[in-house]
Amino acid sequence: MAGRKPLPLAIKQIKGTVQKCRSNPHEPWPTTALCTPPDYISDVAKEEWNYAVANSPPDLLSALDGAVLERWANCSGLYREALAKINRAGVSGMIIKTPSGILRRSPLMDVIRELAMEMKVYETEMGFTPAACSRISVPNESARDNDPWADIAGRCRCQPLGIFQG
Repeated sequence: MAGRKPLPLAIKQIKGTVQKCRSNPHEPWPTTALCTPPDYISDVAKEEWNYAVANSPPDLLSALDGAVLERWANCSGLYREALAKINRAGVSGMIIKTPSGILRRSPLMDVIRELAMEMKVYETEMGFTPAACSRISVPNESARDNDPWADIAGRCRCQPLGIFQG
């Protein structure tokens, strides 16, 4: 399929761009919200998971997003640990001496760069970047209830913003 990836209806509702003609009436609706992080991830990753769930826009993340959030939390936890290790060593931690005596960049610097690039992909996918947040505007409840154009815009057939609350 060429062109842009279609946005889920929940994102269109948050942005206020729902159009009846461009909505998928058969789009599946996740019914459960994200809760606790998996037991098998590290403590640092659990902190990142809880931070993301607490600070994400309401009703944006569902249980189906758990796998993406898990990968992001793991990357973020590893990123923080690698960065802390470099920071403890100071500038000398950025450079290592090979057995032949040649100075080169620490492999941890490559790990940090790779993790940051991978996290950026997950952050963009979940709407965590500043650019993604700037595109979202949540209308207040009274404006949505008193909207005379709701039938034309397709909001009459769509579920309200609380679609993921279980």
